[in-house]
Amino acid sequence: MSNDPLLQPYKINNLTLRNRIIMTAHEPAYPEDGMPKGRYRAYHVERAKGGVAMTMTAGSAAVSKDSPPVFNNLLVYKDEVVPWMKDLTDAVHEHGAAIMIQLTHLGRRTRWDKGNWLPVVSPSHHREAAHRAFPKKMEDWDIERIIKDYADAAERMKAGGMDGIELQAYGHLMDQFWSPLTNELDGPYGGSLDNRLRFTFDVLGEIRKRVGPDFIVGMRYTGDELLENGLTREDGLEISRRLKESGMVDFLNVVRGHIDTDAGLTDTIPIQGMQNNPHLDFAGEIRAATDFPVFHAAKISDVATARHAITSGKVDLVGMTRAHMTDPHIVRKIIDKREDEIRPCVGANYCLDRIYQGGSAYCIHNAATGREETMPHEIAQAEGRKKVVIVGAGPGGLEAARVAGERGHEVVVFEAANQPGGQIRLTAQSERRREMISIIDWRMTQCERLGVRFQFNTYAEIEEIEAETPDVVVIATGGLPHTEVLSEGNEHLISAWDIISGDVKPGKNVLVYDDAGDHAGLQAAEIIAKTGARVEIMTPDRAFAPEVMAMNLVPYMRTLQKLDTAFTVTYRLQAVEKTGTGLKAHIGSDYGGVAQQREFDQIIVNHGVVPMDDLYFDLKPGSSNQGEISHDQLLAGQPQSVQRNSEGSYQLFRIGDAVSARNTHAAIYDALRLMKDI
Repeated sequence: MSNDPLLQPYKINNLTLRNRIIMTAHEPAYPEDGMPKGRYRAYHVERAKGGVAMTMTAGSAAVSKDSPPVFNNLLVYKDEVVPWMKDLTDAVHEHGAAIMIQLTHLGRRTRWDKGNWLPVVSPSHHREAAHRAFPKKMEDWDIERIIKDYADAAERMKAGGMDGIELQAYGHLMDQFWSPLTNELDGPYGGSLDNRLRFTFDVLGEIRKRVGPDFIVGMRYTGDELLENGLTREDGLEISRRLKESGMVDFLNVVRGHIDTDAGLTDTIPIQGMQNNPHLDFAGEIRAATDFPVFHAAKISDVATARHAITSGKVDLVGMTRAHMTDPHIVRKIIDKREDEIRPCVGANYCLDRIYQGGSAYCIHNAATGREETMPHEIAQAEGRKKVVIVGAGPGGLEAARVAGERGHEVVVFEAANQPGGQIRLTAQSERRREMISIIDWRMTQCERLGVRFQFNTYAEIEEIEAETPDVVVIATGGLPHTEVLSEGNEHLISAWDIISGDVKPGKNVLVYDDAGDHAGLQAAEIIAKTGARVEIMTPDRAFAPEVMAMNLVPYMRTLQKLDTAFTVTYRLQAVEKTGTGLKAHIGSDYGGVAQQREFDQIIVNHGVVPMDDLYFDLKPGSSNQGEISHDQLLAGQPQSVQRNSEGSYQLFRIGDAVSARNTHAAIYDALRLMKDI
């Protein structure tokens, strides 16, 4: 048996887990009709195959009809969920992992216009800022009904074969009872801490009546809200002791903070550029004070930190949840002494942010996550060996090279720059986005292991490509900033890339005109504002930077607001003219009736990229497929067989921004789903 502390078994109640690494409860929004069907099952089974001790489903499965999920989630108030749960639990158990589920009533953390349009309920009328619903103040019959709903749901989960359940408190209904900021009830459920905890213990009591003493029941909660007049650290320690002393819970899963605002949520679940494992020491304090099983997860993204968490006794089980979205085989790689091959979580939070905006979670640089039914996490060898030439060593090109290498092909990559990375290397120049470079570093390490040949400082032309006598050519050349966006005066514009790269010095009175809405506009604005310049960010959209999404927006806002940056929405920059003192911006609006002129000394534009596709079109006549991709074959996972030119000597494909301006995930997904069948 290994002496690695992470690989030691752990017993909780009557369940023995095979190691100390778990995935804590999370909802990637993969249910279908509120049920854990094929896609949901495949996602969790892949992590079980990868060796995780336990996977915990459903960040907040809904126990009541008046707790409608604000994004796709499991509806455990329905009896029909039981057979689907049984299929899921059997499949996970088959691969040696345990499986639990998190149950909750969201209280005010939802919207009244979701689900069945029932009133949102809470122990007060206070609206949660994040979801904006004004709740109904709960009545006695609401409390009685929801207690029964919790117990009914727990009983369903036991019938479905779950190893246990976790009740979610922080930010949800239970915590809304606990916190003096959100509980304004009189009588037995409001006022003193004893009364504010009564709802939780009534729920636990009813659940234990239904599931008995051997079924695992735990609690995920905040031990310190970090809010004025909210739950304090001392309250958290007292609540922890009471949960243990109740005899009705088997573990404590503790965090710190509050999630009623985007900023609060981001501090609780940090993203890239923020401190790693910020609440681990606090979890250790709870563990020391209670001498009771404690789980914890919050930006524990690397094995070394996880090992320290266990070795130091801060926690009994360590959650590496987002890390397992990036690499589902972490534990197997630890066992096989291949830790250096673990795909690193870069904290980009594309997974969490995208749930609200895109409808389901994806990892920014593992395109197989959430697509396990169609995309492989491990690449199969091809039947025959081909020569694959790739032009461009950005994230898409490197993914194409990696996958082709795993397939067993001979791979050559041409790159005009002296190092790989493309736009990733540009964005990683910002301190907060530095972790993004791991997307490139990991792929370079894998490509070197697979024998991929790189030619840097090579601006490939058709002659260099054809000299390699390729069977397949992939154009991953990306794009260049698009600044031709005005009716006149485009020559006076500077791209956001020019500022981020340092090629252009920031002005003193600057307009950042951003209608792409991605990171580049805000990164440029932040660099300029830090020089002491006056900065205004303008967009024709209803909101600025929509592609950055909620949690990633938080650090930008904290910096830009402190630097007195102005934010202007729904105005369109139409033209720019040079004057004796600077630049005159002509500003209008898509809504009409606006014609303004404003003076700046510098105008930055962020409008996506124009594909660098000259080489693709040069190569097209010599290709067998004329660059065509069969969408039917691509989506069916079949090799590309388009023949448009019988004289062509190679297949030709374009991916990523060389096709059109999109994002890092799109480029990597392009590469994976094309190259896995080459």
